[in-house]
Amino acid sequence: MNLEAFILGCGGMMPLPNRHLTSVLLRREGELFLFDCGEGTQVALRKLNLRWKKISVIFVSHTHADHVTGLPGLLMLSSQVDRDDPLYIIGPPRIAEYIETSRRVLDMYINYEIIVKEVENPGIVYEAGDYRVRAFPLRHTKPCYGYTLEEDRRPGEFYPEKAEGLGVPRGPLWAALQSGKTVQAEDGREVKPDDVLGPSRSGRKFTYVTDTMAFPEISYEAAGSDLFVCEGMFAEELAASAKEKKHMTAAQAALLARNAWVKKLALIHYSPRYTEYELKQVLKEAAAIFPDTVLTRDRMVFPIEYID
Repeated sequence: MNLEAFILGCGGMMPLPNRHLTSVLLRREGELFLFDCGEGTQVALRKLNLRWKKISVIFVSHTHADHVTGLPGLLMLSSQVDRDDPLYIIGPPRIAEYIETSRRVLDMYINYEIIVKEVENPGIVYEAGDYRVRAFPLRHTKPCYGYTLEEDRRPGEFYPEKAEGLGVPRGPLWAALQSGKTVQAEDGREVKPDDVLGPSRSGRKFTYVTDTMAFPEISYEAAGSDLFVCEGMFAEELAASAKEKKHMTAAQAALLARNAWVKKLALIHYSPRYTEYELKQVLKEAAAIFPDTVLTRDRMVFPIEYID
């Protein structure tokens, strides 16, 4: 099952010619999840040829303009196609007010159901099948949340020779064993999944954090993530300014990543003050602490693979 993260915008505060405002799309097979919707999101979706009408949930970190200004256009765009499924929008307090006010003032034509859920307490905010999305509080100048999407552990590797040796014929019974069900062999004996499967294997985990000062609990929430998308807004020389504005430096993000034992750190939400050349110094500071760090760029794609 494919899992991919698409960087639709990597900038913070204001859009630049080659740096749209922060937005990340996660594609899990046929499901699309959008994290924030900054200005320019529609442009990136079009350039990446992503099927934006399949977006099922939009997770909003907070209601500062550079994270939500792309929402009205995306909501109106979705009315230009047939859509039977509802669109969920999950975010902090007042996100419902922002959506409703935009619809009313802009006189939006919306021909599908929009379900808005405001997060008041940390915990699971969306789940379906074998995964769930958890929201956790960040520390910014207004209510703000980070999100993790985490899959269930998968069954262990299936050993056909063991199944055959126990008298379970090839076919539907093999599929039942692999899905965790006990079956009956040809001689009437019960065969359990543990009899033919190896140890359970890990699922995958994606964590999205932006617009927050650094604090240790973030590492707890991001622990073991295969991909940790985290703001790296400032270089270390502006650490005092970052703390005052309740943002973090790239080096602080790297320390969180190291303490969380994540597989990869993808920095995002850069200050517009930094040129592409200066961002290389920002990366250097982070990579000195956590080597598997990359600078995200608009339209960059990160495949998230199983590790076992």
